[in-house]
This record gives sequence, structure tokens and C-alpha cells, in this order.
Amino acid sequence: MRTRMGPWATNNDWPAATPAARSGSATRCGVRRGRGRRRCTRCCGTWRRSASTGRPGRGREVLSFLPGETVGASRPWPAWAHSDDALRQVARWLRDLHAAVAGFVPPAGARWREGGVWRPGLIVGHNDAAPYNAAWADGRLVGFFDWDLAAPVTREWDLAFTAFAWVPLHARHVVATEGFTAFADRPRRLRLFLDAYGHAGPVGPFVEVVRQRVAASAEGIRRTAAAGDPAYRTMVDHGVDAALETAVRELADFPAG
Repeated sequence: MRTRMGPWATNNDWPAATPAARSGSATRCGVRRGRGRRRCTRCCGTWRRSASTGRPGRGREVLSFLPGETVGASRPWPAWAHSDDALRQVARWLRDLHAAVAGFVPPAGARWREGGVWRPGLIVGHNDAAPYNAAWADGRLVGFFDWDLAAPVTREWDLAFTAFAWVPLHARHVVATEGFTAFADRPRRLRLFLDAYGHAGPVGPFVEVVRQRVAASAEGIRRTAAAGDPAYRTMVDHGVDAALETAVRELADFPAG
């Protein structure tokens, strides 16, 4: 599985669209990461750390690299992040992921960063398969990193956040900064994304799931911040939870189609 080498490595700005953490420690030695929560660290151009390859002493985890272009820290995002082709590729990647993990049963007592309990019928979703966690090369999705929010969810719950991130369905002021202003085209883009995944249900009820998923994310950020997590406190200070709540309100008027 892939883990993040994300866009905030050399940037102190926290985009409102990105519920990501940058706590813990990392050093470049391949790359070696200190024990504990992940931190994003830039290495070697557009290369990003990916799969774990072991723990060779001193409590450090050795990670390989996931090559490709990312959206980086600048705004607006690259054109591929808002293309129809990206919607299709991401939806199919998520569909394949869900199929691949469908038979996986986590160990008893498994703990997840933001909580959650596995039960039959759930899958372990990525839960943050957004443009800022994607690597792209030669017009193709290479894969996703930053799996620290992976946890048991329904397929629709994971699909909802991924659609939210890629259609995109976030608050207008957030996605406009990222370079997306074709708001009237969002119903078509959402249908395209759902069709590529294989979700044949109507758009209206799915948008309600998106609103519930995003509201839960905002609440989770505040709850984790209140428990003392410094990364989540920084997100609250930068209005990440407030921006998500704005998106929930705006989506109340989303065309049902």
C-alpha cells in the first residue's frame, strides 16, 4: 500500500481542502521515517515515498518511492487533476481497490488513527484518495499514497469522499483556488465518476451520503484536535473543518439530476 509524500513538505500553508496531518518525523536516507505519526517530506523532485519495506533498527521504517507528478503546494492545480480522464481512472482504481480488499479481515483489536471498528460487510478504505495524495505520470494514475487514514468503512463511504475530492464537490471558494470553476458541469462529472466506478444509483441520495461523509470528517477533525493531536489542532486553526461545513451547506442545493 502507498503512503504519503505530500505537498506540504516545504510549505507552511495548509490548503483548506486537505484534511492531512504533518506530525511525526522523517529523514531522507532512502527515506527513513521515525516511529509515530507520519510527516510529509519532499524528496528527489517529484518522487514520493510509498510502500513500507521493513524496520531496520532504531524504530525507523524504510519506505520505497512512488514516482510521478503530484499537485504540489502551488495553486492552481495541474490540469490533469480536473480532467474527465482523471475521474474515470480514479473511479476505476477505487473500484479495483475495494474488490481487492473485500475479503480482508483485519486482526482482532486492530486500531485505526481516527477510530472505527471492523465488522462483516465493511472494507478497509483509503478514506483520503484525493488529488493531493495521487501520483500521475504520462497521463496515467500511478497510485495513491498517504494511507494513514485507512480504516473500516462501507464502500459508499469511501466512494463519497473520493467523489467529493475529484468531481470536485468541496466549497466553491476552495476548489476555485485549486483551479476549478466549472460549477455547472459538476452534475455531469459526478455521474461520469459514478458510472466509471459502477455505481448505478441516482445522484440525489448519493449526494446526501457525501454530505454526511464530509460532515463526519469535519466533526472528526474537531474531535481529534480536542483530544490534543497537534496536527488536527493546526487544521482547526486554519479553518479546514469550517471549509468542510461550508461544502455541506452548499451541497444542499446540488441538482439531483
